Amino acid sequence: MFKSISAFLVLSILFFACESTTPTGSSVIDTSKIASKVTSIVVLGTIQDGGSPHIGCTKECCKDLFENPDKDRQVVSLGLYDAATGKKYLFEATPDITRQAKALKSFGMKSDEEIPDGIFLTHAHIGHYAGLMFLGKEARDAKRVPVFAMPRMAEFLQNDGPWSQLVNNENISLVPIENEKVVILSEQLQVIPLQVPHRDEFSETVGYKIIGPEKSALFIPDIDKWEKWEKDIVDEIRKVDYAFVDATFFSGKELDNRDMSEIPHPFIMESMEKFAGLAAEEKAKVVFIHFNHTNPVIDPYSEETKLVLEKGFRIARIRDVFEL
Repeated sequence: MFKSISAFLVLSILFFACESTTPTGSSVIDTSKIASKVTSIVVLGTIQDGGSPHIGCTKECCKDLFENPDKDRQVVSLGLYDAATGKKYLFEATPDITRQAKALKSFGMKSDEEIPDGIFLTHAHIGHYAGLMFLGKEARDAKRVPVFAMPRMAEFLQNDGPWSQLVNNENISLVPIENEKVVILSEQLQVIPLQVPHRDEFSETVGYKIIGPEKSALFIPDIDKWEKWEKDIVDEIRKVDYAFVDATFFSGKELDNRDMSEIPHPFIMESMEKFAGLAAEEKAKVVFIHFNHTNPVIDPYSEETKLVLEKGFRIARIRDVFEL
């Protein structure tokens, strides 16, 4: 990536000069100071589809947020910056896409265009595709934004309103992708969809492997249970440098008004137990993300956050940056 040792030293100084440490030990970087020559992932959202505060929630986790909203509680999304081309991509089109697109615009090389160069969708649950509505005539009236979608996802968008209007009006341009087939974005950047088991009412569900010039990342924000996947998640973690994985619930005890069998996810406690045999450097690859509004790890000062970090894992925080 670097053409000389001196260039590496300059970039290192810039990088570490703008890095600070939160009380949780996770690093947060001032993205405005990141060198534009580094292909990177930036966390644009960490919360489950319903957001936080959550509609109808009267628990302590949401009560104060109605009067004092936390602008950092945005629905799960990653931004991807390709330093070779200057292009920027969104993973997920969330209800918070307006703010997330603005954040991505200022990340890496500055640009005047706020609409991303492409959007990768994982599945048809509201937090992951509903933001597409802001590309329509009532809002941006965008022009042929590439939307990467699996076969059932693409069929759903093409045939079901109001999404079909986006296709018919050429606000979006559907780009078909297939399970485990490489999508080449540039000479140094590839994306591979990986189909996972989930509640697939309207579409299949995928995660993604993102392969950069030097490092790679796994992004699986939604899955039923690790044991239901044909792949071994522990092996998949070993193959990458970062693994952003489903952490919707901490232990499953947060909900007392829903049947947990209807919304299966790997609890953080289950995942930590499953990953317990990993070496310390492998555990450090795991970045928990996609938190239900009830999940105590949203609070960086909680005992649950402390436990996760003590066990050697990481917790995604908005604006965290990961170099590829």
